[in-house]
Amino acid sequence: MLLEVGPAPFVRALARHGDRPAVITAETRLSYAALAERVAALAGRLGTTRRLVLLAGANRLDELVAYLAALAAGHPLLLVPGDNDLATAELTRAYDPDVVIRRVGGELRVQERRPTSRHELHPDLALLLSTSGSTGSPKLVRLSSANLQANAEAIASYLDIRDTDRAATTLPLHYCYGLSVVNSHLLRGAALVLTDLSVADTCFWDLFRAAQGTTLAGVPYTFDLLDRVGFDRMRLPHLRYLTQAGGRLDPERVARYADLGRRRGWRLFVMYGQTEATARMAYLPPELAESRPEAIGVPVPGGAFRLRPLPDWPAPDTGELVYSGPNVMLGYAESPADLALGRTVEELRTGDVARRGPDGLYEIVGRAGGFAKIFGLRVDPHRVEAHLRRDGFEAYCAGTDRELVVAATGGPDPERVRRSAAAAAGLPARAVRVHVLAELPRLTSGKPDYRAVRGLPPTPAPAVVPASGDADRLRRLYAELLDRPDVTPDDTFVGLGGDSLSYVEMSVRLEELLGDLPADWHTTAIRDLARPAPPPPTRRRVLETSVALRALAIVVIVGSHIPLFTVKGGAHLLLAVAGFNFARFQLTDAPRRERLRGAGRAIGRVVLPSVAWIAVAGAVTGDYTLTNVLLLNSVLGPHDGPTAWQFWFIEALVYILVAVAALLAVPAVDRAERRYPFGLPLALAALGLVTRYDLPGLAALGHVPDAVVMCWLFALGWAAARATRTAQRLVVTAAALATVPGLFGEPFREAFIVAGFTLLVWVPRLPSRPALNRAAATLAGSSLFIYLTHWQVMPIVGPWSRALALVVSLAVGIGCAAGVRALVRRVPRPVRMRTRPRAVTP
Repeated sequence: MLLEVGPAPFVRALARHGDRPAVITAETRLSYAALAERVAALAGRLGTTRRLVLLAGANRLDELVAYLAALAAGHPLLLVPGDNDLATAELTRAYDPDVVIRRVGGELRVQERRPTSRHELHPDLALLLSTSGSTGSPKLVRLSSANLQANAEAIASYLDIRDTDRAATTLPLHYCYGLSVVNSHLLRGAALVLTDLSVADTCFWDLFRAAQGTTLAGVPYTFDLLDRVGFDRMRLPHLRYLTQAGGRLDPERVARYADLGRRRGWRLFVMYGQTEATARMAYLPPELAESRPEAIGVPVPGGAFRLRPLPDWPAPDTGELVYSGPNVMLGYAESPADLALGRTVEELRTGDVARRGPDGLYEIVGRAGGFAKIFGLRVDPHRVEAHLRRDGFEAYCAGTDRELVVAATGGPDPERVRRSAAAAAGLPARAVRVHVLAELPRLTSGKPDYRAVRGLPPTPAPAVVPASGDADRLRRLYAELLDRPDVTPDDTFVGLGGDSLSYVEMSVRLEELLGDLPADWHTTAIRDLARPAPPPPTRRRVLETSVALRALAIVVIVGSHIPLFTVKGGAHLLLAVAGFNFARFQLTDAPRRERLRGAGRAIGRVVLPSVAWIAVAGAVTGDYTLTNVLLLNSVLGPHDGPTAWQFWFIEALVYILVAVAALLAVPAVDRAERRYPFGLPLALAALGLVTRYDLPGLAALGHVPDAVVMCWLFALGWAAARATRTAQRLVVTAAALATVPGLFGEPFREAFIVAGFTLLVWVPRLPSRPALNRAAATLAGSSLFIYLTHWQVMPIVGPWSRALALVVSLAVGIGCAAGVRALVRRVPRPVRMRTRPRAVTP
């Protein structure tokens, strides 16, 4: 079937907005012209023969391009959640798409299953969205290009969207509300601040401020998070308005936010909609939000309401709310055969009971059907009941604005019921409340009494089994290790100022509580890490490779210096690990100035204890000169003293950190790093090879500081942290294999560095045991102090026993690290927070 209809006009018009910013992310800024080029390229690959395309959507640039490209090429698009493999699999089986676009191994891939479509596709069909959130239900809403265009124009009109607006993608792309934000802003040539971060994450607000964000959209739960993060105290000078939909927001909160906006210079738009209306059907004019916070408002431009009389709701001006307008769907699809259908629906019966007030504003007063809207997701309680029956539970389910209430009988485990119901509804488990009853509530007719279920008191039986792995215990652990009494379940490790030293102990302690950790645990909210129970004692443990390498390297360094054995290369491997940690903990989404402050703190964390220890040791032993104390020996000399080389690694690390901080202080470089997070460090590594191979002949002119010769190792570690694709990992591995050999002319030493670096790139975690994790965490977390102090321990203990010298060196360094941490905690908190640095390594 050849292309018969064109895409929505806002998709065709992308290139007309020229060089205006279209997409802003933490890494890049893309103009409309550049976005249009990417869309056209992928549309060309998809071709003009119409096929059913399934896209696993996510708030990422590649997925956004794929969404627009499918529309631009005229292919009906089935948009599914990118974070739910089960839902994707269910819909793939149900609809057998011709093309599947989804992320595999961190890379978006286009799988063309057949060159033409096996389905009959109606020429008006443009988009298919689920009616029930992310559960994988085969019931889909069929939307046309005209639906998308009409709703985008209506929203842009009443919100007064301008080409200077910048809207954060606080909601998922596969959700009609989140998608409407994208469509309406692209229509007006405004920019999208594209992110999948939660508003509870400090990195989100760093990005929003840096992008000069003007717009936030949220469901009721979003406003819960805004309250928790102190939104009312935030300074957001560019914010123009908030929008709310996806369920009823308490009128008290509507009035409170409307008042806050009036005082701060922004507006609150409360909105009402359904997927079946492409997104929006009504909005409450902001000037009425304080006086009429319970209302949904008036129809959107181009739409109209009527009230269908209901026998159970005889009150005047009350009935089922029925909507008509150009954004009403074509109809439903429940199987591939339905994709051939044209329009089967002329108006939308919402299932909501509404009342029209004397002022013309509409207000929702109940439900005519059995659906519930929870966290912005449309939930069918009867479908959840059927799922529970298949799992062996007899239960009734009823929904409120904020939770799904489940009444179960037969003495089941309430936690199992809760998780089964949550999975069926596509809700977080915290949004399900379970009551185990002797008998299920029924009406005199024998039918289920859902009003009684909905009215069950909050705590007749606990719905959650407290466990040592829950969010509260994790919150206390974060507070203890990071010395932050203000920790909330929505905080993240990086957001709380965690660094590479505290990362070591935190990861090990979390492994003990939770078992395997996700690779991105340090940027994951505490509540999302919580598990219902601690892992069994026999569960296999893992250890972060970067932590293992730091622990191994410091043991190798000290043992080789004694010498108890000779395994060289540990310090050079640590330089690569330092670059790896620098990228993970310093190069966040924060604005440039905050990044520089973080880099300064990292440098201070290395410099201050080093200078203090070398000064004291030099005063006692007479081994060190002033240039040693000031970490300038590799520059000013002397270069021939017996102790001149002892702190080369400290000096090299500090010089490299200072140089990198200075480089990133240049706005153009900072922008380049965000746009090319892998390319920039790889380019710096290539530049560093100029001095690695001494192409300018510097060695002939005199002593060359180690930082100049070894800086490429730091840059290569930085690139390794940014290598998210297989091809990128292959590139950095090949770079190490090509450039490390020949560095010393010692094959074993060079092989040790290459082997450790390869592990860092390809194996993020290693099999381990609890005791080994504890030991590695202690050694890695104390590595700087072990490196500093072992020079004084070796001459004293070494003559007696080299093995004992190693043990005592490690113990003294560990003790010094613990003492410094205890001393820091005694410093008044305001002073500590101003001076507290972030560590990079060793």
